[in-house]
Amino acid sequence: MPQLPRVVGAITSIALLTAACGAAGGATSDGRPVVLTTFTVLADIAANVAGGRLRVESITRPGVEVHGYEPTPADVKKAARADLVVDNGLGLEAWAAKYTEDAGAPRVVASAGVTPIPISEDARAGEPNPHAWMSPLTTRAYVDNLVAAFSDLAPEHAGHFRANGERYRAELLRAHEDLVSALRAVPDDRRSLVTCEGAFPYLARDAGLTDHYLWAVNAERQATPRQVARVVDHVRAAGVPAVFCESTVSDAPMRQVAAATGAAFGGVLHVDSLSEPDGPVPTYLDLIRHDARTIAAALTGGAR
Repeated sequence: MPQLPRVVGAITSIALLTAACGAAGGATSDGRPVVLTTFTVLADIAANVAGGRLRVESITRPGVEVHGYEPTPADVKKAARADLVVDNGLGLEAWAAKYTEDAGAPRVVASAGVTPIPISEDARAGEPNPHAWMSPLTTRAYVDNLVAAFSDLAPEHAGHFRANGERYRAELLRAHEDLVSALRAVPDDRRSLVTCEGAFPYLARDAGLTDHYLWAVNAERQATPRQVARVVDHVRAAGVPAVFCESTVSDAPMRQVAAATGAAFGGVLHVDSLSEPDGPVPTYLDLIRHDARTIAAALTGGAR
């Protein structure tokens, strides 16, 4: 069922808006247990596993940065009626620990059991890179964790969750194959992925790229002159043809790198947030495929 993730993801994105704008607090009208995730990518993955048997919501809305998010009073009300809270873990949501603790609902860490890639540069060197979902292969562990947690939450639907998980794991494998295929055409001397945030080591590992970045995680918000200079030096030395930035931050520092080196600005990549349903990445699988196509086009000479 190749269209299922897109359909469910679009429904999830709409649900995020209605949940944020509608009344919070109290039981849902349809009686389904409420699963509250910390960001939209995680909500889409969870919705594919839930398959309509649970009501999946996201704390953050489409297009909102997750790293430095500050929960609102409305978020606190949503958490109060959650039956399960799902976060990424690996240090992604620095704000979420107390928030989820105060919610009083059971919590599942979606990345549990994943072997993290450590951050390689800057003050955060050695800490786990939290962006494990950027590898569709690694995201299969997220699915397994969600199947187990949802089965505990609603055991009468455990078979449904297992079947959805198996189907979605197959979709993730196809997304991985599409990623590798799209990036296989990048020549050996152009296989350097330069981005604003260091969110791509898992994708780069899968696709045989090297990754370089201005800052380790988006919580840092702005690039320092030293970070810009370091990336400029790398782009010049390696002859990098194109550089990129993520959708949830300003691309001005990377535009500065492009201007200083002559590299093209290769396009906007999506990591921490999905788009609205009518946008370029309404689902997680769309996000992976969009990023793969954008990277491949720019590094093979088709930059915008």
